[in-house]
Amino acid sequence: MSPLQISPYTVLPALCCWLCVALPHCHATSWPSFRGHGAVGRAPSARLPTTWDVESKVNILWCTPIPGLAHSSPIVWRDVVIVTTAVSREPAPELKVGLYGDIASVSSEPEHQWQVHSLDRDTGRMLWSTTVAAGVPHMRRHPKSTHANATPATDGNHIVAFFGAEGLWCLDFSGNILWRTNPGPLDSGYFRRPSAQWGFGSSPVIHKGRVIVQCDVQGESFIAVYNIDNGSEILRIPRDEVPTWSTPVIHTVGDRDQIIVNGFRHIGAYDLITGKPVWRLRGGGDIPVPTPVISAGIVIVTNAHGKSSPICAIRADAAGEIKLGAGDDDLLWHHRTGGAYMQTPLVVDGLLYVCQDHGVLTCYQADTGDIVYRVRLSDEPTGFTASAVCAGDLLYYASEVGDVYVVMAGRDYRLVARNSMNDTCMATPAIAGDTLYVRTQHHLFAIGDSPDE
Repeated sequence: MSPLQISPYTVLPALCCWLCVALPHCHATSWPSFRGHGAVGRAPSARLPTTWDVESKVNILWCTPIPGLAHSSPIVWRDVVIVTTAVSREPAPELKVGLYGDIASVSSEPEHQWQVHSLDRDTGRMLWSTTVAAGVPHMRRHPKSTHANATPATDGNHIVAFFGAEGLWCLDFSGNILWRTNPGPLDSGYFRRPSAQWGFGSSPVIHKGRVIVQCDVQGESFIAVYNIDNGSEILRIPRDEVPTWSTPVIHTVGDRDQIIVNGFRHIGAYDLITGKPVWRLRGGGDIPVPTPVISAGIVIVTNAHGKSSPICAIRADAAGEIKLGAGDDDLLWHHRTGGAYMQTPLVVDGLLYVCQDHGVLTCYQADTGDIVYRVRLSDEPTGFTASAVCAGDLLYYASEVGDVYVVMAGRDYRLVARNSMNDTCMATPAIAGDTLYVRTQHHLFAIGDSPDE
């Protein structure tokens, strides 16, 4: 598919969009990308229910079936919710969830359609659905993965959807395709066993008219920066890196916008304009998944696989080469173990919450790394893949079997409630206004306080 001519935008809508981004109210009522604004996973002013019931529909505002198979999170802008999915021509096999170490890919799959859906935020009614591509997937996936893992992103005028080896698309809010580009083959798999392909997972980020994608894959890894108006490539930053599944974060230090990335060989920051490395840290888990978290001038990075599972706290204004255990002033603290394999951490009121894939939740003092408490969320052997989100002082942790644990933020562990979605849950929830949007394997739920009868 060749890039399409972009519809012209008038100055007024662009100005309104800019004002909306700048206003705190819009931040409270929108969730434009993976883990929301700045990937922090927080909606400080949101007031969400602590309990709900899917069967009786208590505090379930609406529930809409979503076809296909996807782990991408919903995003919210103004009055619409956007989700992506990959729909197989034949019934897809059940996701193989749980705690296990099988690295094999799904052997073969039929033709798929890659789709972007828009839903009415108030009712869950499907507004439009656009199929951006169709065909046999270029790459295979892990039995726990899908062909639509990357969360879309929006700036209020554009919707960017990334399907890995299938391509990167930009749509408008009517579902029209504005442009498409193909970053390359993007073979995501275990670098120690290249035949094990697991599916692409890094989500796109939009910043100041640029689309940033982290493409750490088998072969030549890179970060690409595209013009959001026409899809032209502005910058391609080569990386000496194995496949990762982490989403980058944009952080401004002084007058410099930086791309912050996780990695095995190269955790670090790059200048968004020049692509030059700003700082670099080597050493960690060899299958990096969590997104870096930035809070109060600290960049927190964790990953876990192989021999190492570190948690590192780095000064946001760091520069140059940083080494673990070398007494580097830019490395504020680190733990060599205890890091998260799948989940991106949360920082709330100076406390860092790290949940591992077997459900062990550890609370740290974010500025020192001191352990505040450590507990196991579930007494059952269940996996945790979706990253937690926070509304006000409530943390929401979804297990793979669909149990959502509501935990009170603070120095003392307090489990407030446990709610079942009655379905597999691998996607990170979204929060907009006073509504929690939870995507399960088969449905998208809007959860909020039910209006009085």
